[in-house]
Amino acid sequence: MSERLGGRLDPASWGGPTVGVLGGLGPAATAVFLDVLVRATAADTDQDHLDLLVSQHSSTPDRTASILDPAAPDPGPVLARDAAMLARTGVEILVLPCNTAHHFVSEVEQAAARTGITFVNIVERTVATVSASLPDRSRPVAVLATAGTVHARVYQDALERTGLEALIPGPALQADLNTLIYEQVKANRPVDRDLYASCLERVAQLGAGAAVLGCTELSVIHDRFRSDPVEVEGLTVLDSLTELATATIRAAGKQVAADFR
Repeated sequence: MSERLGGRLDPASWGGPTVGVLGGLGPAATAVFLDVLVRATAADTDQDHLDLLVSQHSSTPDRTASILDPAAPDPGPVLARDAAMLARTGVEILVLPCNTAHHFVSEVEQAAARTGITFVNIVERTVATVSASLPDRSRPVAVLATAGTVHARVYQDALERTGLEALIPGPALQADLNTLIYEQVKANRPVDRDLYASCLERVAQLGAGAAVLGCTELSVIHDRFRSDPVEVEGLTVLDSLTELATATIRAAGKQVAADFR
């Protein structure tokens, strides 16, 4: 069967290792992830960049809805089937640029493990960077994410395993994060930079030494202001999508561009 009809990749025409991207969760975040991969890869020609197969499965059931409402559709089996689909093509690395979906990641990891595929985990990579870079480990790490990610303790558990304390936003701050995530980025509307800055300022006032952008819609905002970043004194901001992109580049045997920030 030809590649176009769903057969395996031809090693002679795909330089490899090829990366499979479980995308669409949400669509804008996947588009930014792909753009960051290109900008962050040390490359002089087209052929120096990563080979990718992208599943932009935007109709995957809502991850937060499933976590908060047991009656909501379960995205886990959908993610596992998509991972298996990419595995059948012969990809060697699998990535999932969505933090909330990592509540369901065991099914994806099992699908990857059955075929010997390397799964690059966005949560593990981000927490590892936080743990290595936090100047004062006595200060908590703010988790800025969807209510589903917070409820499922996706980042809290990972941070605590490294000996770090998680700071969880209160209801008012979470409501503002929800506005940024759902009413602005996911709704394809303009982003309120002042509101985003206010969220960072408030967690710094609460004593956080670092803030994890644990939602890829917040990563979209971070990337939009990358050339003119929102900075808060005393607060280190770690972007999960950037961490996933650089980890993916290295996993594929490439180098991160020296001038990428």
